[in-house]
Amino acid sequence: MELTKTDNLKDASTLELAQALAERLGITPQDWHRLKSNRPARAKEQTAAALVFLLKEQPEEALARLRQASGWLDHSISAPPCPTHGNRDR
Repeated sequence: MELTKTDNLKDASTLELAQALAERLGITPQDWHRLKSNRPARAKEQTAAALVFLLKEQPEEALARLRQASGWLDHSISAPPCPTHGNRDR
């Protein structure tokens, strides 16, 4: 009998599911330039990270990530400049 994706999910812990979601929603280095200012993508990334911290009993870290997510959604924060394109000593 072949296991379905749903069957596999039933065996995962809540923390494992949250970590998988955070990994899925995280912005990879190769996607950084394309998504660095994408507010929905950044809010999803931060919200998923907040859930992981909350499940790990780290409420202060969770709250910091939720504030970041909120900032992306309410436009109170913006992406920092790319560190590889910033001021470099020549």
